[in-house]
Amino acid sequence: MHGEVAAVHRSASHSFGKFAEDAVTLVAGLGVAGDAHAGSTVQHRSRVRRDPSAPNLRQVHLLQIELFDELLPKGFAVWPGELGENVTTRGLDLLALPAGTRLRLGSQATIELTGLRNPCSQIDKFQPGLMAAVLDRDAQGRLVRKAGVMAVVLQGGEVRVGDPIAVDLPAGEHRALEPV
Repeated sequence: MHGEVAAVHRSASHSFGKFAEDAVTLVAGLGVAGDAHAGSTVQHRSRVRRDPSAPNLRQVHLLQIELFDELLPKGFAVWPGELGENVTTRGLDLLALPAGTRLRLGSQATIELTGLRNPCSQIDKFQPGLMAAVLDRDAQGRLVRKAGVMAVVLQGGEVRVGDPIAVDLPAGEHRALEPV
């Protein structure tokens, strides 16, 4: 199972969208260098208010570019970085990967998936109705969150547009991603 990096983004401020870069540097245990959400403890404002000492399980936000193709016919023109992701992927069904999956990005960086991004009301402020468009129900009626996955950085390194992404599934029984 392989994919590729379609785009990379970061923002030094707690803005909704992030800015496109040619490359970003992942730092082990922290996240994307120069990004407002980098840190060993929670950096998202709502989570800091709850418990500023909690570990940061949301160091890197990944979103599959295929979501944008799904949203366009529904009237939502969304482009990489606009939903706040650090890494936009191509060719991987991120939502189907189990918790603990390791992704090798390029030749150096390794991240581990911790959970799903739980879409928030900021999505509707960006484009009214978009929140409902990134939520769905599966055949059993369970809520499906399509706003990407979160990860922690195990091994740092530079990640560039066009880099390959290799997938290492965890050993043993797989556990579905849950919101973090």
